[in-house]
Amino acid sequence: MTKTVLVVDDDPTQRRLIQAVLEREGFAVVHANCGEQALDQLGSGKTLDVVMLDMVMPGLGGLATLQEMRARGLNQPVVVLTANSGIETVVQAMQAGAQDFFVKPASPERIIVSIRNVLQMGELHGEVDRLKKRASGKLTFAELIGASGPMMAIKRMGERAGKTSIPVLILGQSGVGKEMIARAVHGVSDRAGKPFVAVNCGAIPENLMESILFGHEKGAFTGASDKHVGKFAEAHGGTLFLDEVGELPLDMQVKLLRALQEGEIDPVGSKRPQRVDVRIVSATNCDLAKAVAEGRFRDDLYYRLNVFPIEAPALRDRREDIPALVAHFIQRFNVEEGRRIMGASPETLALLCNHDWPGNVRQLENAIYRAIVLADAPFLQPHDFPALSGQVAPPSSRGLASDLASNLPSVQELLASLPHDASVRVLDEKGHLRTLEEIERDLIQLAIEVYAGHMSEVARRLGIGRSTLYRKVREQGLDVPYSEAG
Repeated sequence: MTKTVLVVDDDPTQRRLIQAVLEREGFAVVHANCGEQALDQLGSGKTLDVVMLDMVMPGLGGLATLQEMRARGLNQPVVVLTANSGIETVVQAMQAGAQDFFVKPASPERIIVSIRNVLQMGELHGEVDRLKKRASGKLTFAELIGASGPMMAIKRMGERAGKTSIPVLILGQSGVGKEMIARAVHGVSDRAGKPFVAVNCGAIPENLMESILFGHEKGAFTGASDKHVGKFAEAHGGTLFLDEVGELPLDMQVKLLRALQEGEIDPVGSKRPQRVDVRIVSATNCDLAKAVAEGRFRDDLYYRLNVFPIEAPALRDRREDIPALVAHFIQRFNVEEGRRIMGASPETLALLCNHDWPGNVRQLENAIYRAIVLADAPFLQPHDFPALSGQVAPPSSRGLASDLASNLPSVQELLASLPHDASVRVLDEKGHLRTLEEIERDLIQLAIEVYAGHMSEVARRLGIGRSTLYRKVREQGLDVPYSEAG
C-alpha cells in the first residue's frame, strides 16, 4: 500500500517542492502549515506513515509539536527540517523522538533516502516486537491481521475463550492461520508468558507418537539412550496445541483421552504417572463429526475436544483483509530480505483480491515472498505474480537499455525521421509561449514514440516515476502506439 507522508512547513514553496520529490517516488503527501494543523491531521484517523517537520514555524514550533506528538502517544517516525545545522538543534530533536534530520534545502536524493530509512527502521522495530511476542507466548488477537466481519467474530470468540480454561477446537482449511489463532488464545489467557508447545499430529511417525507426546525413560526401548521429556511435560503450566488432531491413530486417541481426563501422563517405561497442568487447544482441517460416524475418531475424545469450536474462515471469504495482509507480508519480507518494496500497485491489489486462494493465507504469504525477491520496481506489479496474472516480467532497466541500444535507431535518427510538426514546440502559431501543460504533453508523446512505447525507459529518460508517467498519460489522453515492453 502507498505510504503517506505528512509535510509540515509554513513555507508553501517548500511544501510543494518536497511534495514533487515524494510523489515522483510513489509516496502520497498530506500538507500542514503549522504545528497545530499537523496535530489535527495526526489525530484525524488518517493513515500517516511519516512526518516531515519544520523546526521553525509561527505558533507551535517544530520541537514543541514533536514533544506533543509523543505525549499523545503518536509514534509515527519524524524527520525534522531545519535551516540551522547547529548540533544543539539536532540533539534536542533527537532527544524529543525524531529519527532523522536534514538541513534545508536538501537534495531530492537526501529526502528520499531519509524517508526510506525511517520507514525501514519502523518495519524492523515492528518485526522485532512481533517476534518477541510470539517467542514469549504473548501474541494476542490485536496482532492478528484483518478487520473483516469473519475475523472480528473470530477475535471476539477467541478473547472470551482465552480468559477461561475451556478446551478450544479450531476448525478450518489448511493455511487459514489456525496456529496463529491458537497462539492468540494462549496470549490472552492467564497462561500468557508460559510455554506454548505446538505438535503436528499428522507429521509424527506412528511408532514415535507416544514417546513424543508423553516422553520416555532411559532404556525404555531399543535406542532410548537418554530420558526424553514429552510435549505434555514441555507444556506444563502453559498451552499444548494439537494441530491436525484428526490424524491421531485410534490407540493414541485412547491415551490422549486419559491424559485429558486425569491430568496425568505415563511416559514410556515409567513406573508411575506424572501430573501435568496443560490447557489443550486443538485444530483440524477435516470433518471430525464425519470421522466419528465412520469410526475413525473416538466420540468421547471428540466431545472432550469440541467444547468451544472456532471456525476459521477461508481467505476468499474475507477478501477485504487481503490488502492488510499484503502490507504485512511486504513489511515482514522487506526486513527478512533487506528489500525496500513500498507496497503493491492498485492493479496488483485488484489482482490479489480477486483470486480465490485455495491455499489461503499461506499461499498468499508464499506468493508475496516470491514477488518481493524478484521485484525490480518500488511497488509490486501484476507481472511479479505470473501464475496469477499470466504476464511475463519486462526486462530489467539495464537489459532494456541495451536492448534499445541494439535494436532501435539512435534518438537523433528518430528525431530526424519524424515530421517537422512532431517536435516539441515552445511557441504557438502567433509566436507566444505555449502553456507548460501543452509542452509537457508533446514531450511525453514524443518520448513514447522515440522509445517505442517502452514505458520504463520513457520514465527514466524523462526523470519521473512510472506511476507518475502513467497518470499523466491517462490525464492527457496520450496514445501508446506500441505494446509496452517495460
